[in-house]
Amino acid sequence: MRGHLPDENTGFVGRGRELDRLAAALTDHRLVTVTGVGGVGKTRLALHTAKRLAAAFPDGAWWADLTPLQGDRLLVASVADAVDLTFHTPGMPTTVLGEWLAEKRLLLVLDSCDHLAGSCARLIADLLAAAPGLTVLATSRRPLGGPEERVFTLEPLPPAGRDAMDLLRQRTDTGPRRPRVPAQWQAGPATEICARLEGIPLALELAAAQIRLQGIEAVRAQLGSRFELLVHHERVWPQRHQTLRAAIGWSHELCEPLERLLWARLTVFRGPFDLASAVFVCGGGPLTPANLPAALEALVRMSVVHKQGDRYRLLDTIREFGAGWLAKLGETEAVADRHAAFCLDLARRADAAWLGPDQLHWYTTIDERHTDLCTALDRLLRTDPDSALALAGAVGFFWSCCGRLREARDYLEQALVLSEARGAERARALWALGVSLTLQGDFAPAREVSERCAREARHAAYLTEPPERRADTVGLGARTLDAAYLAGLLALMTGRPMAALVVVGHVLDAAPGGPTDSAERLRCLLVRVFALTGLGRRDEARAEALALREVCAELGEHWTRAYLDFQLALIGLLEGEPDSAADHARAMLEGKRKLGDAFGVALGLDILAAAYAASGDGELAADVSGTGEAYWRSTGHPQRGMPELHALRRKYEHAARETIGSPTYEEIFLRALSGQPQDGLARALRGGSRHH
Repeated sequence: MRGHLPDENTGFVGRGRELDRLAAALTDHRLVTVTGVGGVGKTRLALHTAKRLAAAFPDGAWWADLTPLQGDRLLVASVADAVDLTFHTPGMPTTVLGEWLAEKRLLLVLDSCDHLAGSCARLIADLLAAAPGLTVLATSRRPLGGPEERVFTLEPLPPAGRDAMDLLRQRTDTGPRRPRVPAQWQAGPATEICARLEGIPLALELAAAQIRLQGIEAVRAQLGSRFELLVHHERVWPQRHQTLRAAIGWSHELCEPLERLLWARLTVFRGPFDLASAVFVCGGGPLTPANLPAALEALVRMSVVHKQGDRYRLLDTIREFGAGWLAKLGETEAVADRHAAFCLDLARRADAAWLGPDQLHWYTTIDERHTDLCTALDRLLRTDPDSALALAGAVGFFWSCCGRLREARDYLEQALVLSEARGAERARALWALGVSLTLQGDFAPAREVSERCAREARHAAYLTEPPERRADTVGLGARTLDAAYLAGLLALMTGRPMAALVVVGHVLDAAPGGPTDSAERLRCLLVRVFALTGLGRRDEARAEALALREVCAELGEHWTRAYLDFQLALIGLLEGEPDSAADHARAMLEGKRKLGDAFGVALGLDILAAAYAASGDGELAADVSGTGEAYWRSTGHPQRGMPELHALRRKYEHAARETIGSPTYEEIFLRALSGQPQDGLARALRGGSRHH
C-alpha cells in the first residue's frame, strides 16, 4: 500500500463513535480539521482514521508532523518531504508541490497546525485548488478557517464512561515499571481519578504513570486538595485547559529537582533526541553525565518523556509547560546556544568523516537530526551568522545529496548574506550552494556562485600561506579542489565534458597525491571519470573508474562508489555489454538507496532499464523504467543528468517497445509508475519480477 503513516508506541483505546464520524466526514469533505484541547487525543484519532481510510485512496495516506517547525519558512518543504517529494527545482515550492499532487488521489494528514494556522490554511487552499483528488485531515487546537473546512470538535472521554476507565487501566498496565498495580482493578479510586481529570487522555496517562510508581490510593489522595490548588492557580485558562495544565503541573511537582531541571532543558529539542544529545545540551550545573541518564529514565517512567528504541521525545503540550519553566529559570538563551553548538560540532564531525567507513552512518545521522539542524541554523542566523555559515556549509552537501536542495539553498543563501566571514568557511558555503543550484538545474546563478567560490578559495589559500610564499601560491588546498569540483560538475551538467576535464585536471596536476588524500580530491577524480566517458575515451574512463572503485570499497565509502558504478554501467552499455551494465547499475542503486539519494536512484533506474532493453528483456525494461519515472517525479522535475543520457534513454525505450509491443510496454510501465516506488526498487535490485 502506498503512503506513510507513523507507528504508535501504545494502543488505541475507545473512540469508536468518533472514528466512524470522522471517517464519514472525510468522505463528504475535502478538508476536515480535528480541534480540541491539548492532550485530548487529536493526533491519535487522526492517525487511526487515516489507517482505516488509507486503502480508499489509490495514492495512499501520508503524514506530516508540523510540531518541529518554529515558523512557516519550511512548511512547504516539510509537507513535500512527508509525501516523498524532494525538491530539485528552483521554482516556487507551493506551485511545484501542487503540480506534483495534481493527478494524485491521496489523503494528507497535517498534524499540529496550531502555531501555523494561517500559513497552513493558505497552503491547504492552494493545494486543494491544484489537486482535485486531494483530501486533507488536519489537527489543531483551533479551526484553520476557509470555505471548505469542516470542523470536527473532539471532546474528552466521558469521565464516567468505560473508555476513560479502560484507558487508565491500559496505561497503568503497560509501562516500564509496574510494582504497585493491584491484581484486582480498584474501580472506586479509578472512577474518582477519571472524574477528577475530566476524561482528558493525556492527564489520564500522566496519572497512570504515577499509579505505576506510587499506587492508586496515593494518586487519588494527591488529586485532592493539592490538585485543587493547582487548578485554582491556572484560572486564567479555560476549564479543560486548567485541568490539563494542573495535571501536568502535578506531575512536575512530583519530580525530583534534577528531573524538573532536565524537563525544562529538554524542551530545546523540537524533534526526537538520544541520550548523548541530552547529555551534551542539557548538562551543566547539577546535571552531570553521571546523573542525567537516571533523571531521563525517571521522566520516561512518569510518561513525561516518550521513548522508542534509543530515541526520546516530548509531546507538544509537555514541551510547552517545560519551556515556560525554562524561561522562569532564565536559561532559555543559554540552552539554545548549547543546542546550536552541539549541532555545529555534529556537522563538523560528519563533514570530517565523509571519506571513510562511517560515511553511511553520518548520512543517516544528518537525516535523523534534520529538525535539530534546522532549529540550530535558525538560532545562529539570528545570533551568530558566522557559525550559521559554518553549519550550513558543513551540512549543505549532505542535504543536496539526499534531496533537501531547497533547504540547503535557503539556509546557505541566508548565511552568506548575513555573515561577513571570509576565507575557507565562506568558500565552503559557496561550494555547497553551487552544488545545490546545479542539481536544481538553475545554471545561470550556479555559474556566478562557481566563480565566487573560485575567488574565495584563492583568498582562503592566500590567507593560509606564510607571507613569503603568498606571491607564488595558486591555492591548491581543499577549498580550491571544491571549487574545481563545482566548476566541473556544472560543465558536465551543461554538456561540456572537455571543460570539466580541463578544470579538474588543472588542480589535480598542480597538486599530485592519492585519491584517499581527501574527500575533495576524490570528488574531483570522479568528475574526471565522467568527463572521459562524455568525451568517448571509454577505455581510460573504465580503467580509472575500476581503480577508484576498488579504493572506495576498501575505505567503505558509498557515495563516490555508487557514481563510479553508474559510469561503469554506462560504459558497459556503450560497449555492448548489457549484463555488465546491469550488474553495475544494481550496485549503484544499492548504494544510493542506503544513502537516501532519490536523484541517484532515479539515474540508476534509468541506466538499469536501458541495460535490460539492450539484453532483449523488454518487460523488465518497462517495469524498471516505470519505477524510475516514479522516482523522477518524486524529485520534482523531469529526467535529468548529463545531456548525452537523454538520447540513450530514448534509444533503449524504443528498443523495449519494439521487443514487446507498445501496448504491453505501456501497461507494465504504468503499473510500475502507479505502484509503491520502494517495491519497484526492490524488484530492480533482485533482478526484477514479471509477477508483481
